[in-house]
Amino acid sequence: MKFVDEAYIDIAAGDGGNGCVSFRHEKYKEFGGPNGGDGGRGGHVFAVADPNLNTLVDFRYSRRHEAKRGEHGMGSDMFGAAGSDITLKVPVGTIFTDAETGEVLYELLTPGEVVTIAKGGDGGFGNMRFKSAINRAPRQKTPGWPGEKKNLKLELKVLADVGLLGMPNAGKSTFIAAVSNARPKIADYPFTTLHPNLGVVRVAPEQSFVIADIPGLIEGASEGAGLGHQFLRHLQRTRLLLHIVDLAPFDDAVDPVAQAKAIVGELKKYDQQLHDKPRWLVLNKLDMVPAEEREERVKDFVKRFKWKGPVFQISALTREGCEPLIHAIYRHVQTQQRVENTPEEIDPRFAGDAPD
Repeated sequence: MKFVDEAYIDIAAGDGGNGCVSFRHEKYKEFGGPNGGDGGRGGHVFAVADPNLNTLVDFRYSRRHEAKRGEHGMGSDMFGAAGSDITLKVPVGTIFTDAETGEVLYELLTPGEVVTIAKGGDGGFGNMRFKSAINRAPRQKTPGWPGEKKNLKLELKVLADVGLLGMPNAGKSTFIAAVSNARPKIADYPFTTLHPNLGVVRVAPEQSFVIADIPGLIEGASEGAGLGHQFLRHLQRTRLLLHIVDLAPFDDAVDPVAQAKAIVGELKKYDQQLHDKPRWLVLNKLDMVPAEEREERVKDFVKRFKWKGPVFQISALTREGCEPLIHAIYRHVQTQQRVENTPEEIDPRFAGDAPD
């Protein structure tokens, strides 16, 4: 299935039905009075976060979505039926933005979460609503109210705990295939990964986290070079970034330190908050480095890169060093979750003013 993480749609809730002007006609009742019913309300447009979806491709080819209008009121005190609602199924992590103003309207972050994105119009009043002691034969009615109409931009940001950063061919796809259930395409040429891949890493029977692999970045990505700039948004909701570096490039003229610095620079240009996220350095492809040279090469890289954070040495191909890394990641993710879920402490002086 083609991966699509952005789409534009037009939605229209149903208009309300018109009210009815009618009078009772019964034998021996010459002045039966008004009996025109109200119109039915128009259908609403809902959106639901479906955990079984991972792309917005359905909305790329189906742009217009309209709910049914309400039925008109009728005589004999009959109200019009409400218009049928429609529900749009979107992946978890979808953002609804007003296409004209850019205002963020809704974010669906929980599986099964439902929001009303357009309300149907109310039905109009029939003439029975206007009956009074001095107006016994009203001929007034009102039309139905129009339903809401919106032009929306849908944007998908995948929900993952950990995101992988790196140059093309740094070994990100090999790593995610080695530690998770994801099976991305792996080949010996750049830009093998064309869209984000998600994988669930099982640390223990009831311990897991989600990892996301995006296409490799190159210098100039924030200005549109390469593929990765299109998918950097998918790293904005992660709790940790793994910067994977190829420590044994095929071309001796390639400097891993310069490549790593270029990636960090692109992050900063794209989004300062993304640049400030916790980031670990993962030196990959150590199986390609002679054992007696590994320690010296790692020390040289860290020194020239001026890196002060955590450093992990792995070989994604042979899975060497992967086990300690995923356990460290799980502990970090669990700590972050506890911090996020800890309620704020309330000053006892103002405890009475706290919301329930």
